[in-house]
Amino acid sequence: MARLPSITSKNQVPAQYHPIVDRIVASRGAIQGPFTMLLHCPPLAEHVMTAGAYVRFEGELDKRVRVLAAMTVARELDAVYIWGAQTGQARKQGVPEATITAIREKHSQGMPPADAQIVDFTRDLIRKHRVSPAAMKALQDRFGNFQLFELTGTIGYYCMLAMTANACELEAGPGAEILQK
Repeated sequence: MARLPSITSKNQVPAQYHPIVDRIVASRGAIQGPFTMLLHCPPLAEHVMTAGAYVRFEGELDKRVRVLAAMTVARELDAVYIWGAQTGQARKQGVPEATITAIREKHSQGMPPADAQIVDFTRDLIRKHRVSPAAMKALQDRFGNFQLFELTGTIGYYCMLAMTANACELEAGPGAEILQK
């Protein structure tokens, strides 16, 4: 059970913020997930929505790469809601079960090398707060600077969502895979 009341409709926020709620619903189809908590501070929710719209829907970075980074963030930060949402997306993007299992079990064995590169980069940023020059160069060569920073921004965005979900103890959505900590 979440620590704060879930905000699921605009009548739960002051009228001055109703346009923000409308924009969030227009962007995502409903108020769900971390936004049910973020709307306790509607201006912040709006800025998170804007960043998320770019990260999730508008950027050039391959969706499969985005979901690998998001799943890794979810696992590293034990964010059960984010994990449940991302594993479903990963399967839709053709991520092999071996990769999902390896991320869940916090290793890189059995992953295709291209997947391991994303997962290891994400883990290093979260665990060490840095990446090696070799890892940075490899991703620069693979993606170029533009998409490398989209990847880094994706990691940051999902860290913010994971922290929100964890602070509020947001549980996995209905039918989502449950992350065992």
